[in-house]
Amino acid sequence: MSSPTPGFQASSPADGAGRRKSQFTYRQLGLLASYSASSPLRVVAHVDLDAFYAQCEMVRLGIGEERPLAVQQWQGLIAINYPAREFGIGRHCTVTEAKKLCPNLIAQHVATWKEGEEKWAYHDDAASHIGAHKVSLDPYRLQSRKILALIKQCLPTNMQKVEKASIDEVFIDLSAQVHSILLRRFPELTGPPPYDDPTEKLPLPPITALDWKADVLVDLDDAEAEVDDPDWDDVAILIGSEIIRDIRAEIRRTLYYTCSAGVASNKMLSKLGSGHKKPNQQTVIRNRAVQRFLSDMKFTKIRNLGGKLGDQVKSTFNTESIKEMLDIPVEQLKLQLGAETGLWFYDTIRGIDSSEVTSRTQIKSMLSAKSFQPSINNMEQAVKWLRIFAADIFSRLIEEGVLEHKRRPKTIHLHHRSAGQTRSKSSGIPRGKSLEEAILFDLAKQMMAQIVSEGRVWPCTNLSLSVGGFEDGITGNMGISTFLLKGEEARVSKVTSCESPLDLSSHEPQEKKRRLDSPGIQRFFPKKEMLTGEDWEDRTDAISLDRTQGSVERRVSDSRSRRVSTTDYMCSRCNAGLENAEALQSHNDWHMAKDLQDEERGKSTFASSKHVVPRSQKNATPTSSKKASGSGGGGKKLEQGQMDGAHTRSLDSLGSGFPPKHEGFKLGELKMLAENLE
Repeated sequence: MSSPTPGFQASSPADGAGRRKSQFTYRQLGLLASYSASSPLRVVAHVDLDAFYAQCEMVRLGIGEERPLAVQQWQGLIAINYPAREFGIGRHCTVTEAKKLCPNLIAQHVATWKEGEEKWAYHDDAASHIGAHKVSLDPYRLQSRKILALIKQCLPTNMQKVEKASIDEVFIDLSAQVHSILLRRFPELTGPPPYDDPTEKLPLPPITALDWKADVLVDLDDAEAEVDDPDWDDVAILIGSEIIRDIRAEIRRTLYYTCSAGVASNKMLSKLGSGHKKPNQQTVIRNRAVQRFLSDMKFTKIRNLGGKLGDQVKSTFNTESIKEMLDIPVEQLKLQLGAETGLWFYDTIRGIDSSEVTSRTQIKSMLSAKSFQPSINNMEQAVKWLRIFAADIFSRLIEEGVLEHKRRPKTIHLHHRSAGQTRSKSSGIPRGKSLEEAILFDLAKQMMAQIVSEGRVWPCTNLSLSVGGFEDGITGNMGISTFLLKGEEARVSKVTSCESPLDLSSHEPQEKKRRLDSPGIQRFFPKKEMLTGEDWEDRTDAISLDRTQGSVERRVSDSRSRRVSTTDYMCSRCNAGLENAEALQSHNDWHMAKDLQDEERGKSTFASSKHVVPRSQKNATPTSSKKASGSGGGGKKLEQGQMDGAHTRSLDSLGSGFPPKHEGFKLGELKMLAENLE
């Protein structure tokens, strides 16, 4: 028997005599070290900042925690701290209504970009000048990055499995760290299994009572079970709660923010736990407490069941009670919801979730946009906003390492909306020199001039500028043409490229030039990628990025003797370059015919075709933005704003626990979806 350890009380011989073996095996213990989602000893935490935007303003202004404060965006409220909520103030309140309920309320307007200025700031008069200001979430992004960095500092360098789920919440897989602490505290676990058989049961923990300190501990399913000795899953989750308690304390001490947390065996349960008791509390859901925890809950509170799928289940079975749904056989769920969705729902309401904690993928696109109220009516106004958009995007590019040549975008896109019609232009971003804000601004002006030249562009109700096609830093800037050469030509080209990245005139045979001029080379280019949720700042105007086409200006510069400039029409779906507008239209007609052909062949769906449910993310890779309508996402509290820049949550928060992918949308359904998003 090992010596008593922090958080544990040693068992007496009598206490330990009844049960001689754990229910867990050496193999399952080993799986813990590899973050395996199949290990029943797994420990996952969800950390959620309390009323994050409001806390950011309280810390910035030095306001005491007991004072009521709300974050204002125009005449609405996008975040309310807990003292203000005690007066009955909610997100549905206007500023005027909120101050009637609480005369002492501090209403702090979000930072904004002001028309004609090149940096966001806090403006006292922003609320009364909606037409001349654009919301900026940069202050909150900066604080979010600090918090995420601090969380990682609190974890061992080689055990940082952290997923940023949104601007104010993260998932942390603690399994490997818990495994290492278990081996250190309980040396009996370090030896080989008896008979070298990994399916052998572990010895029971040499303890009888666990000290949960200030944790909110969900009652066990069996009220009598508390008298029994704990098993290794209880010990593992206690160690996880200690780690998270220390992280929360460090965030509080260093950055002055409070956060709530949930600690459980998977992402779904830990997220439910973090919202169970707020603010500034920590809920632990042991494996033996899952049924008790979920039984009194509505399934619409679960991640991914707060939108259309949840409504569908509720209308189909006339209930939203998990306890009542537990009595429905899995075969009936499959029949009503589709085979995969029915099975997913059956597991979910029983607390089963195998989705992995996945480190956030790198940003693939950035968007800055503004809906104009009232509309703008001339080029001069448009240029002022384009300057703001360029500055907004470039400030975020700096965070991505553009100045250090770590990452940079390849393309820039401009979208213009007038009278319900959206026009788009795209351009390549020149390579071979450092990317600067002025370059983005100049390209934006050029694309705007092209749109204006087409006529009927005023009044303009919305403008958006975005960059995409990110790539990691490249030192030689070798063109794709190099990879089409063979033998000596390729070696010569590589040397030339290293000596002068801009010199494309030397060692360039006519055959290679013909290949470059052919649209067929476009097949080597990757397809466009969707915007991430953090960058859908002003509603969902960027939905048109993948539906519209525009003129793409590509320049290849030669510092010595050669300069080529061509303007092509590019297909937004496959990046093929076309010679003129007519050719592009014909090309798009081919895509339409192909889509109809594929539809008739019947693509696979995860549910019957009459049910339209949310999409999933393959391998839990968080890259798509969340629907602006808020129909998905499991009913998360809305710490984000309304129209002009506060919509920051994304499908990143859904993970691979989202229902299986649905690919069987009808053409009409896609059209309705696009109209709803707009």
